[in-house]
Amino acid sequence: MAIDFVIRNARLAGLTEPTDIAFEAGRIAAIAPGFVCDAPHYDAGEKFACAGLIETHIHLDKAGIISRCNLCTGTLAEAISETSRAKAAFTEEDVYARAAAVVEKAILNGTIRLRTFVEIDPRAGFRSFEAIRRLKADYASLVDIEICAFAQEGLTNDPDTEEMLEQALKAGADLVGGCPYTDPEPTEHIRRIFDIAMRHDVAVDFHLDFDLDPAGSDLPTIIVETVARRYQGRVSVGHVTKLSALPLEELEPIGRRLAESGIALTVLPATDLFLTGRNSTFLIPRGVTPAHRLAALGVVTTISTNNVLNPFTPFGDVNLMRMANLYANIAQIGTTDGLDGVFAMITAQAATLLGIKGYGIAIGSGADVVLFDAPSAADAVATIAPALIGWKKGRRSFLRPRPRLFVHES
Repeated sequence: MAIDFVIRNARLAGLTEPTDIAFEAGRIAAIAPGFVCDAPHYDAGEKFACAGLIETHIHLDKAGIISRCNLCTGTLAEAISETSRAKAAFTEEDVYARAAAVVEKAILNGTIRLRTFVEIDPRAGFRSFEAIRRLKADYASLVDIEICAFAQEGLTNDPDTEEMLEQALKAGADLVGGCPYTDPEPTEHIRRIFDIAMRHDVAVDFHLDFDLDPAGSDLPTIIVETVARRYQGRVSVGHVTKLSALPLEELEPIGRRLAESGIALTVLPATDLFLTGRNSTFLIPRGVTPAHRLAALGVVTTISTNNVLNPFTPFGDVNLMRMANLYANIAQIGTTDGLDGVFAMITAQAATLLGIKGYGIAIGSGADVVLFDAPSAADAVATIAPALIGWKKGRRSFLRPRPRLFVHES
C-alpha cells in the first residue's frame, strides 16, 4: 500500500477501542489499531470520527435576508410573501455571497454534503440558480452540493415557472421540487412535478402538509403517484407537520405506507417549531413530526436545517449537531440507543435519502472523515459536540482547534 495519511486513535461506531484510519489516493485503505506505516498522521486523541454530516434540506438562496424583511405575525404566509418580495431584488452576486457564508459555516460544523432548494420562477429568474451553480463548483473540494430546482410559489398559478424548471434541469440542476400547499390546485401541482422529474429522470422532493390540521393532506397523492410511476426510493418530503397532530394509532398506518412506498421524510425542527402553532396562546404544540417513530416503522427519516436568518427561521448557525440535539429535546429522547438513532438521521439515513453510495468509514469508501469533540455519536448529539477537523477525499478540509483555558495563580 502507498499510504498517504493516517488518522490515529479515533473512536468509531461499533468499535470498543480506538483505531487508525489510513488513506490512499483519496480512499480509505485500512482500518486497524496500531497501523504500521511511515506516512504523515494526525492523532485524534480518542475523539469520535464519522463520514461527515449531511444536510438533506436547506435553502441557500434565501439565507441571511432577515434584515430585508418585515416580521410581524411569524406565520408561514408572512414568510412566503416577505421572501417573495425580497427575492425580486436578489442579484447573482448577492445570492452567492450570502450562500457562501452559510456553506462555509456548514463545512466548519462538519457537513460534507447538502441538498439545497433554489427558487426558480419569474420573480427570482435564474439569478439564484446561477449563483448556487457557481458556488457548487467553487466549493467542490470541500463539500458536495446538490441543487433542487424548486417551485416555492406554485405552478398552476404561475405558468412560466414550469418551463423555467425544465430549463434549470437542462442546465445542471440535480432534481426538481414542488410545494403543493402554495398552489390552488395541489394535486395537479404534484402531478406536474412528477412529470418534469420523469422527463429528466431525476428525483423529486416536496415541501408538504405544513400546518397542524390533520385534514386535507396531500401525502396520499404523493404516495399514489410514487407507486404508480415506480418512483420508489426517489421521492422525499419535508416538513409534513400534519403528522405531528395525529395520534399514534393513526400515524402508524401512514408510516407503514411511506415505508412500503419508499418515500423518505425530513423534519426541520427549528422552522417547524417557529412557524406552527401560532394560533395557540398556551400549551403551544411543538409541530414537529415524530421522525423516530416513523424510522422504527422502516421509513427513511432525516433532520435538517432548512432556513438560516430569514422570515422562515430568523436564527441559525448551520450546525446539524445542534439540530439533532434540538430534535432529541422535542422528541424527549435521552437514551444512548435513541440518540444513536437521531445521529443516524444526519448521517447514514441522510445518505440514503440522497442516494449516496459507499457512505461511511469503511475500507474502499471515499476518505471523507470528520472528528467531533466527543467519545461517541450519542455523546456528540447530547453535548452538541463541535467538529474539530475534517478531510474530504483524503485532503484536510477544515480545522477548528479545541479551545484552551489559561488558569493563572492569584
